[in-house]
Amino acid sequence: MNQRPAPTTFRRATQEAGPSGLTPAGLQAEAVLRRRRFLVLALNLVTLALLLAGLARVLSAGGWSVADVAIFVAFLFGAPWTVLGFWNAAIGFWLLHGKADGLAEVAPFAGAGEQATPLTMRTAVLMTLRNEDPARAFRRLKVVKDSLDATGEGVWFDYFVLSDTNDPVVAAAEENLAEALAREIGEPARLTYRRRDDNAGFKAGNLRDFCEHWGERYELMLPLDADSVMAGETILGMARMMQAHPKLGILQSLVVGMPSRSAFARIFQFGMRHGMRPYTMGSAWWGGDCGPFWGHNALVRIAPFREHCHLPVLPGGPPLGGAVMSHDQVEATLMRRAGYEVRVLPVEGGSWEENPPTMLDFAKRDLRWCLGNLQYLGLLDLPGLKPMSRFQLVWAILMFLGLPAWTLMIALLPLKVFEDRAIADHPVVLAAGLYLLFLAMYLSPKLAGFADILLTQGGVERYGGKARFLVSAAIELVFSFLQGAVSSFRTTLFMIGLAFGQARIGWNGQARDAHALSFATAFAGLWPHLLFGAYLFATLGVMAPAVLVWSLPLTAGYVLAIPFAMLTAAPACGAWLARRGLCGIPEDFDLPPVLAAIRDAEAA
Repeated sequence: MNQRPAPTTFRRATQEAGPSGLTPAGLQAEAVLRRRRFLVLALNLVTLALLLAGLARVLSAGGWSVADVAIFVAFLFGAPWTVLGFWNAAIGFWLLHGKADGLAEVAPFAGAGEQATPLTMRTAVLMTLRNEDPARAFRRLKVVKDSLDATGEGVWFDYFVLSDTNDPVVAAAEENLAEALAREIGEPARLTYRRRDDNAGFKAGNLRDFCEHWGERYELMLPLDADSVMAGETILGMARMMQAHPKLGILQSLVVGMPSRSAFARIFQFGMRHGMRPYTMGSAWWGGDCGPFWGHNALVRIAPFREHCHLPVLPGGPPLGGAVMSHDQVEATLMRRAGYEVRVLPVEGGSWEENPPTMLDFAKRDLRWCLGNLQYLGLLDLPGLKPMSRFQLVWAILMFLGLPAWTLMIALLPLKVFEDRAIADHPVVLAAGLYLLFLAMYLSPKLAGFADILLTQGGVERYGGKARFLVSAAIELVFSFLQGAVSSFRTTLFMIGLAFGQARIGWNGQARDAHALSFATAFAGLWPHLLFGAYLFATLGVMAPAVLVWSLPLTAGYVLAIPFAMLTAAPACGAWLARRGLCGIPEDFDLPPVLAAIRDAEAA
């Protein structure tokens, strides 16, 4: 495709204020968003109140004990995330299948991406690295560039590799690959490689350094992680949306997993893939202009980001002091405070990342997020934040505070069974009904995703057919219970260590490729889970075998943690699933050109 001549001047979009009564970009009436938020708040409060009333009735049989009070308080911390997930999934499913054009209510800016409007804004594509596999990262960056060039608008995009690598061997390889890619491009100014000696602020500090040194040259930036890939048409469409709406500060794409040879990643991203669509549609319906930012695969308007999104350095030392690790959501709240909208485009396609290949690799990433989110406790008093933005920070904290609350409830289950043995009129039916209802609510994003695929024309065909899809859904449901138990308990242990100043999390390269876990490695990381599971199975097995059977969805993951981690990491298990087309995502059955280019480059 012929490309237009390269731009010689940079025209910054004007920053007009939004019309009165509308969001800053003029996309929606603020009153409409307020009504939606009040409705969601009411639905959540009523649902939570009913659940608490039912739980109080169950716990109070025979009088309140210390264990009863502890379980009730723990449920109060743990339940809100599940309740909101249920309503997000329900609203999203209604928008997808009960409305003629639910996307228009969620993303009124999306239409601009479908127009053949020529670009007039320059964008910097940024890949941030820290001790990653350089060849892997540069292959992905080259594929993104080639895909953008194929749109005919590639001249509006320049490329930066921003390295925080402190391994001299890896750094030398990065520099050599950058020189080779620059020679291949033939225009040295279009690719810049910069490695910092001072890694202050890690990724957030890296992006801040870019904005200070090169930000004036560009209107937009597109941060990519080392495992990120985006299709040129997707990037171009999002750039047109940003161009059409100058008060859009951040536009986040819906990032999905790439095909993987790892069984763990394959099953995990199968569940995330369809569950994300209803959930994100529902949350975006009421989140509106105060949307999420995940730190990568998103377009960011540089001028307000540089001027208004400075991250504070938290007082005190590690682990909670110092640089903010989960910087992205804080930057989103600061961007909205500056008068710019933060939006998510809840449409799958053209934006990918790689998921951790094993349970232990997943835990490392999850614990870094946990620590970063808990740092928000020191940011809740930031002045001038929108109420919705402040809620997002609180909610990010509760996402992890709820996990030790669930662990506490499960740990107290044997004591509760012991206390209740003398109660003649224990409300068994109510307890069982409450338990099953809550399990259904916990699974609702997944169930809504399954239903969405089954009801969408051609949906199951994209997953290899109905039989494969249903078998895959059953596998993923079992996986989600086992993985949920392991992840929750590991996070609980981490937060206990955090309370005593013992937890430490670094920022380094991540494992990307499938690899086996030995028994010694799995045991070293997961023996506390086995010990906790043995306590539960021994006590419940003696006192109340029926309760043990009912608890298996929540407790089996503890005793099976070690074999579960080893099985889902085994390359042979991933190969077996792939041969049978199980737990595959649409890209496994119809590989897009940009991912095919990566596969061919890696094969070569």
